[in-house]
Amino acid sequence: MSKSTIILGIESSCDDTSAAVLKDGKILANIVANQSIHKLYGGVVPELASRAHQQNIIPVVDLAIKQAGISKNEIDAIAFTRGPGLMGSLLVGTSFSKAFALGLGIPLIEVNHMQGHILAHFITSSQPSPKDKEIVPSFPFLCLTVSGGHTQIVLVNDFFDMKILGETIDDAAGEAFDKTAKIMGLPYPGGPLIDKYAKEGNPKAFKFTKPQIPDFNFSFSGLKTGFMNFINNETAKNPNFVAENRNDICASIQATIIDILLSKLKAAAKHTNINQIAIAGGVSANSKLRHKLNSLKEELDWQVFIPKFEYCTDNAAMIAITGYYKFLKNDFSNQAVVPLARYDLNSKPNEF
Repeated sequence: MSKSTIILGIESSCDDTSAAVLKDGKILANIVANQSIHKLYGGVVPELASRAHQQNIIPVVDLAIKQAGISKNEIDAIAFTRGPGLMGSLLVGTSFSKAFALGLGIPLIEVNHMQGHILAHFITSSQPSPKDKEIVPSFPFLCLTVSGGHTQIVLVNDFFDMKILGETIDDAAGEAFDKTAKIMGLPYPGGPLIDKYAKEGNPKAFKFTKPQIPDFNFSFSGLKTGFMNFINNETAKNPNFVAENRNDICASIQATIIDILLSKLKAAAKHTNINQIAIAGGVSANSKLRHKLNSLKEELDWQVFIPKFEYCTDNAAMIAITGYYKFLKNDFSNQAVVPLARYDLNSKPNEF
């Protein structure tokens, strides 16, 4: 009987400190510590994020190991987010992972954060529920990866063969949600609040201009500017405009952003003749996006793959599963590895 493979994953790219333990690709523990302090500032403050990571990382890793019911000496390798992300935050996770691996004499595995989001679809439970069918995409598939920092359509040919077909040329969809929420006076993070209020609103109440960007690329900066001008003009006429129309405004801007995302995704699916469609990243937790994507199953004969909520936002399980597949290939880093604030999905950096 062959020995099991246990991977410890570490994620610290932004403001969530997370540790996960996987055994043979199945999740044993996935612990996430959020940082509420950023709500006071309306966005993530990098220096505060890195300090919070320093406070959180040891307790989070300790809890993950205990919840997994293993000893640290059973861990075969440690996978960590090398980038992209905030440099201070990445430094904490990278430094801890290097020290942990060195202390135990186990391999170190670097992971691209965006690749982790995509491969989150391959995380399976160690004790799956009979009601919860765990079906993973088959290659090749398209993945719409949408978060606060990235918006991409990726052609996934294999675990480690991915090609970006289109991406944002300026702002990401997640940032558009948060910034439009901020313009409305909603607290950070505003994306989930727009999703919440939109459920009670009319998505056709207000019309916003959609950018005309060629190919499969995206742009959201113009939409944000147009939205700000709209709010400023309407509140000049009626200071209570936002309060009186909050649900309709949220529903309308949300519908616009989702229409932009899905129109590009449909074009990419038609161009590649691929019907295996997945979403990933923090914005994939948006209920309207999930609903609209599911509604396209029959209309376009798509097979749709939507991750569980806990694997949409930043988490270490997605880093661990990517590390697991790299472990099987003996694709390891060394102790000279450094974090990369910018780390393109298509790049294969071997500089340390």
